Amino acid sequence: MTSASSDTQRAIQAVWRIESARLIAGLVRMVRDVGRAEELAQDALVAALEKWPATGVPDNPGAWLMATAKRRAIDELRRHKLLERKHEELGHELESLQGSAAPDLDAALDDDVGDDLLRLMFVACHPVLSTEARVALTLRLLGGLTTEEIARAFLVPGPTVAQRIVRAKRTLEEERVPFEVPEGDALAARLSSVLEVIYLIFNEGYSATAGDDWMRPALCEEAMRLGRILAGLAPKEPEVHGLIALIELQSSRARARVGPKGAPVLLLEQNRALWDHLLIRRGLAALERAESLGGAQGPYALQAAIAACHARARTPEATDWRRIAALYDTLADVMPSPVVELNRAVSHAMAFGPAAGLAIVEELTEEPALRGYHLLPSVRGDLLGKLGRFDEARAEFERAAALTQNTRERALLLERAATCGKGTA
Repeated sequence: MTSASSDTQRAIQAVWRIESARLIAGLVRMVRDVGRAEELAQDALVAALEKWPATGVPDNPGAWLMATAKRRAIDELRRHKLLERKHEELGHELESLQGSAAPDLDAALDDDVGDDLLRLMFVACHPVLSTEARVALTLRLLGGLTTEEIARAFLVPGPTVAQRIVRAKRTLEEERVPFEVPEGDALAARLSSVLEVIYLIFNEGYSATAGDDWMRPALCEEAMRLGRILAGLAPKEPEVHGLIALIELQSSRARARVGPKGAPVLLLEQNRALWDHLLIRRGLAALERAESLGGAQGPYALQAAIAACHARARTPEATDWRRIAALYDTLADVMPSPVVELNRAVSHAMAFGPAAGLAIVEELTEEPALRGYHLLPSVRGDLLGKLGRFDEARAEFERAAALTQNTRERALLLERAATCGKGTA
C-alpha cells in the first residue's frame, strides 16, 4: 500500500467515525428501518473505500456518503416497486437528490426538535427494548462505538452485546416503532435511558477504552450537543441539567488531560490554567439549575457536584476531598455499583489516607463485574505504592497494563510500574 493510499484509508476511517451516526440517522428517517439504514451506510462506506483512494477525499465527505447511501436506497425502493408509495413521505428530499444536488447535512441536522440524531436516539431507547438493549443499540448507532467498546463500558462479554444489538434491531422492525421524538409522559418515561446513553458516549470520548488516543473529542462534543438538545426538550427535568453540568465540568479539563505528545496527564498533575473556565461557569450554572429543580440527590447531579469540587479548587491541595468523599458516599447509596465503590475508595484515600481507600478496594477484588476491569488493579497499585508496598504495587500496575486496550494508558501504567520497581511511589 502506498503512503498516499494509506493516508486516504486513515482519512476514510476518521470520516466514518465522525459521520456514521448522522448518516444512519438520516437514512432511518428515509427507510424507517434501523437495520437496513445501517446496511446502507456500510454500503456507502464500501463505495468510499473503492473510489476515494483514486479520486481523493471529497470536500464534504459526509454529504458524499449520504448521497451515495440515499441513491442506493432509492434504487432499492424502485426495485421493490415502493417508490410511488414512499414518494409523498420523501417529498422534496428525493427530488433534490435525484437532481444530483448533494444534501446539506448541517442544515438538515441543526433543526432542534427535528434533529435526526435525537429522533434515532429515542427510537433506540423505545420501551419495547430492554434497558441493556436500548443503551447498546444507541451507542452502536449514534456513538459509533464498536461492540467491544460497548462491552467494556458495561463490563460484559462482547458476544452478549452483539446479541443485544441484533435482537434490538429485529424488535424495532417487528414493532414498527415510529421515527419520532416522543411527547408528554412518553418523553419522561424514556428520558432516563437516553441520559444513560449520552453519559456513556461522553465517557468513551473522555477516556477511550481502546486505540491510540487517550481522548476522542468528537464523542465528547456529540454528547454535549445531544445533552443541550435534551435540555431544550425537557427544561424542567433536573437530571438533564445534572448531566449537562457533569459533561461540561469534565470537558473543561480536556486540554490539560493530554500532554504535548498525546500522553495522559492525571488530574493532580494537570496545569489548571489550561482548564476552560467558560465551560466551568456553564457547568456550575447547570448544576445550580438542577439543584433548584430539586435534583441535588440525582446520580448525575451528585457526580457533577463532585466535578464542581475539582473545578473550584485553584490547586490540587485546595481540593475539598472530605466533601468529595461524602458525595461519593451518597452516590453509592443512590446508585450502588462496583465502579462507584471503586471511585469512592479513591476519594476516601485522598480524604482519610491510602489505608482507608485500600480497605474499600480489597472488598472489591472478588467482585465479578470488575474481573478484567483494568482500573481495579490500577487503583490498588496506586494505594499500595502510597503505603510503601512497592513490589505489590508494581505487580498491580503491570496487571492493569495487560488489561487495558488503550495504548496511551498502557504506557502510563507501565511507567508507573517501573517507578514502583525503583522503590518510589
